[in-house]
Amino acid sequence: ASRRAPDSRWFGAEPRLIAEFRGREAAAAIPRLLDAIDQYHHDDEYTVWPGPNSNTFIAHLGRVAPELRLDLPPTAVGKDFLQTGLWAKAPSGTGYQLSVRGLLGILVAWEEGLEVNLLGLTYGIDLNDFSLKLPMVGRVGFSPKRSPKA
Repeated sequence: ASRRAPDSRWFGAEPRLIAEFRGREAAAAIPRLLDAIDQYHHDDEYTVWPGPNSNTFIAHLGRVAPELRLDLPPTAVGKDFLQTGLWAKAPSGTGYQLSVRGLLGILVAWEEGLEVNLLGLTYGIDLNDFSLKLPMVGRVGFSPKRSPKA
């Protein structure tokens, strides 16, 4: 099987750093992340659409370790696939979401804004960084904390 670097391009898209910790902050987050990895129920399955997939895993890490404050891009199909139930914390830990198997749902959170998930595609508005979130396009608008292309 062919292997590629975890931070290589995916369908031509540049990799983007979504969280970074160093020093004491990283030392404090590591045990929580290790617990989150142990709590992940889908480590032996992968479905591109609607999930579970690698985006489902990263969203799960954010739900268990809210200090990451993850605001996953709207193009991250699978981020709304919840491990169990219909209700969970948002990946950023700053709000909540309702989702039916990653196919239909709504998310309201300070970090992510308002997102509607329809058939695994994200539509939303983020007043925190003045952007629209559109499927296949990503984030459109200006943000002082992100580049307009993010």
